[in-house]
Amino acid sequence: MEKTVIIHCNNVRLEGLLNPNSSEKGVVVTHPHPLYGGNMYNPVVEQIVESYFEKGFTTLRFNFRGTGKSSGMFDNGMGEMDDVRAVLAFLQESGVKALYLAGYSFGARINASIVSSGYGIKDHVMVSPPMGFISFDDVASMPSTGLILTGSKDDIAPKNRVQEAINRWQINPQFEVIDNCDHFYTGCLPRLKDLLLDYLP
Repeated sequence: MEKTVIIHCNNVRLEGLLNPNSSEKGVVVTHPHPLYGGNMYNPVVEQIVESYFEKGFTTLRFNFRGTGKSSGMFDNGMGEMDDVRAVLAFLQESGVKALYLAGYSFGARINASIVSSGYGIKDHVMVSPPMGFISFDDVASMPSTGLILTGSKDDIAPKNRVQEAINRWQINPQFEVIDNCDHFYTGCLPRLKDLLLDYLP
């Protein structure tokens, strides 16, 4: 059962939902762009959280600064990176041993900066990284990225742009393109869940 938690990031208070499960492994899940209506209650985020929980993970989703009941203001990605670090630290301090990171759209872009900076993540999943919308040019490497998903009709995360980035990062993740799927996973959430459950340990 998810419970509301408050996570402090400097002078910002972040609203989160924690669902305790195994202390061996826990995941932080990040949401789409706040200025376009994204929050932790997004259906794709909820599907990701549900999939990880079914596989025994403690899950923690949260609202970025300035979203929902989280204080502060949108900070164009910089403050949002601090948010993710604060939430990962909170999860670790709650007793979770191995940290995992998953994000959808804008959340995947923020997570990419965290992983690229060398933060100690056990595994990293990206759902529709928005390469047709936001630059990933400063993301130099993507260690620990095990799974990347997008849709064949996703013009915000075009499969060709994603593949180019995978080649540039010189990594070999499982890369899944869901047929007839748009950026919002309309009618495709069950397929997304199947792929996540097949992949997760």
